[in-house]
Parts: sequence; C-alpha cells; structure tokens
Amino acid sequence: MASTDLAALVARGLAPHEARWLSEEFTDPSALETAVARRLAGEPLQYVIGHWPFRSLDLVVDENVLIPRPETEELVDVALVELAASGVAAPRILDLGCGSGAIGLALLAELEERGILATLVALDASPAALAVARRNALAHGLSRVSFVQSSWFDGLDASLRAGFDLVVANPPYVAAGEMESLDPVLAYEPRAALVAPDTAAAPGFGDLAVIIAEVREWMSVSSALVVEHGMHQGEAALAAARAAGFSEVEDHLDMAGHARILVARRS
Repeated sequence: MASTDLAALVARGLAPHEARWLSEEFTDPSALETAVARRLAGEPLQYVIGHWPFRSLDLVVDENVLIPRPETEELVDVALVELAASGVAAPRILDLGCGSGAIGLALLAELEERGILATLVALDASPAALAVARRNALAHGLSRVSFVQSSWFDGLDASLRAGFDLVVANPPYVAAGEMESLDPVLAYEPRAALVAPDTAAAPGFGDLAVIIAEVREWMSVSSALVVEHGMHQGEAALAAARAAGFSEVEDHLDMAGHARILVARRS
C-alpha cells in the first residue's frame, strides 16, 4: 500500500503500526475496509487479524480465546526451568484451561527443539476454545497432544491420576468488580476465561483455589504446578499451596515487578 494510503488510514484514527499491519494482512480493498472498520469500532487488533505471535508460534486467535500476552510467555520460561530441574526424560504435561493452546503448545514445540518429546493433555471447558487449540496444534505439526473438554479436573479420566510431571495454567483470576477499571479490550475477550468468583482469600480467586486444592492428586512425584495469578493474589496463592500440602512453594515476579507466577512443587 502506498504511503499516502497509509496516511489516510492513520487520518481515520488507526495507529501507524496498525495501519501498516492491516494493509499488509488484507490486500483486498474490501477485506481491508472491513478490517479497518472492525478495528476503529474497538475490536482488538489480534482478533481482526486472526492470529498473533506467542513465543516461537504464530497462533490462531478469535473471540473464543484470550489474546496471548507477554506475561504468559514468562510462565513458559518458568515451566521450562521446572522441567529441566526435574530431569524427566519424556515429561507429561497438563494444560488447564488451554484456550488457544498457547502455553502447552509452546512447551511442546520448545521441548522438541531441545530433543525432548513431551506429551500434552490440553483441557478447556469451552468446545470453541478447544477447536482453536486443535487448529493451532495442526498448523504447527504438534501431534503429541490430546484435547479434553473439562471444567478443571471433572472430565479427566481417572487413569491419569498421579500421571503429570508438570501442570500449567492461566486460569480466570479477575474479580467481577474489577472489570470496569481494566483495559476496555477485555470486554471483547471471553468473560468465562477472565472472571472468577471471589473467595475469602482474595477477589477473583475462586478458580485458582479449586486448581491448587485439587491438582496434587493428578501430579507425579517430583512434579510442579506453574500457574499465573493476579497481581494482588500472591499471598493467597502461596497460602493455598501450603494448605494443599505442597512441600515447596514460591512466587515469581513478572516483567513489571508484580507477583504473577506461582510455582508449587510436589516432592
């Protein structure tokens, strides 16, 4: 697209980089106009384009899944460190509330690059989200993955108990009362993947409380839970992990310096 055309898109209200990205993504003028209209109406750029990078993967994303974010990329780094420390040759990974598949598929891909053939069970309560995750696995040739429709552990086969060397999750952790004060873009994302019930321990901690309380029976000896939580939920997460019987617990800061990633080890 000519620079004068890009300038016209910017004049309509697009940021310069968004104007460039959309013009490169949509070469048909009619498709471009539709995309521009969607973006100017407030729809997230990631949904308008239909895909977005997460670590080494380019993932399909739509309104059925959360937009991949840099904070969650950090969770993958933490999870890789935990797997390396465990020394398991062919780790079995459980991705709770997988959404687009970002966390679990990134782990599979990066472990494979290191010569480690992991297997993944990716579960989500949303059939539409699982369909997106399946598309992403297929697009990247990641076949060592099974998809399960499940509300947390309810749909997992009992034979998988004590079978996972790593459990990862980016569950809902936003309190309903917080939504109005947060980025308006969240209104376009699936509410069920964002908002969790309040508990006595912390607002929006309901899903995290369930995961932490129930996950140990699905974990192998010397395994780890690596889970993202809200910036004000660190103390509640650590306390819940200790109460659940984890022998070692710690909380990692995100790039902004906020407590964000709980690690709870079973040993």
